[in-house]
Amino acid sequence: MARAGLSEEAVVVEAERIADDAGLPRLTLAALADSLGVRQPSLYKHIDGMKGLQRSIAVRAKTELADTLGRAAVGRARGDAIRAVARTYRQWALEHPGRYAATVRAPMPGDVEDEAASAAAVKVVLDVLSGYHLDGDAAIDATRTLRSALHGFVSLETSGGFGLPVNIDHSFKRLVDALITVFEIEATRTTSGGDSHDHHHHP
Repeated sequence: MARAGLSEEAVVVEAERIADDAGLPRLTLAALADSLGVRQPSLYKHIDGMKGLQRSIAVRAKTELADTLGRAAVGRARGDAIRAVARTYRQWALEHPGRYAATVRAPMPGDVEDEAASAAAVKVVLDVLSGYHLDGDAAIDATRTLRSALHGFVSLETSGGFGLPVNIDHSFKRLVDALITVFEIEATRTTSGGDSHDHHHHP
């Protein structure tokens, strides 16, 4: 790549490619400079060192994942929405393993852009679960359950953790179906004795 064409976005995009192809731990400034055909000090004109590069990758990955999940959920509700979001989550993680690993990075306190990107994916999950009319702690518990299950599964899959000769797609479907069953039970428990949309106070 010609040095004249180098920009912050070009540097970050190449870093993302290396992270996805070789794994996030293999992404170094030396490897990035070599891939771009520049000397390592030249990178500092475009990024704030390795820490800044990792932060940029994380924010972009979280934003893209949230947008992708949001599109998958449009026009769907309850189990249909969860299945669509779960499939899309897994597909995106498998296609972008390095970038997916970066999404786990917690925002630094006060980093408004990173905090907003982190919150966006959580909001998609909350919106999908809103069809079950879970309130307060129950909604947070359900969100954490869904996120933990999906993240745990795809993290094991992307790291080659599933070695047994059983179809992984089938296992994923069983996991998602089990989660939906739990949410349906929770919704029934929440709405029993009255409609959750009425104006009566719940005990």
